[in-house]
Amino acid sequence: MTITYEWRGEFANADVNALHAEGFHHRVLDIDWRAQLHRHSLGWVCARDGGTLAGFVNVAWDGGVHAFLLDTVVPAARRCERIGAALVAEAAAGARAAGCEWLHVDFDDELRPFYLDGCGFRPTPAGLLRLAG
Repeated sequence: MTITYEWRGEFANADVNALHAEGFHHRVLDIDWRAQLHRHSLGWVCARDGGTLAGFVNVAWDGGVHAFLLDTVVPAARRCERIGAALVAEAAAGARAAGCEWLHVDFDDELRPFYLDGCGFRPTPAGLLRLAG
């Protein structure tokens, strides 16, 4: 089937919870993604293969010109199909259409080729302060 991408697409919480658990290696949680995203996010992108959620990314923002990618996830079995890069491209288009000038992303070192080579981000210095644990 053809993968479709939708900015602020509809989804079931259970589908995002299952996909997030697989992608980030934790148990399936009961997060109300719909309420959280509608309350805090500029948008999100859902990738679908027919009725199946094939990828997801959240786009947070500062209310101005900076947007931030969070929770980019694609099922493990589909990670070589460029679904993730297409999710990021759609997220960038949605943020640009909303007037954002910058799209930020933080990532672990193993994702460097994906974000820098596959999605066109450039490296930049950043800082991180652990607040818990």
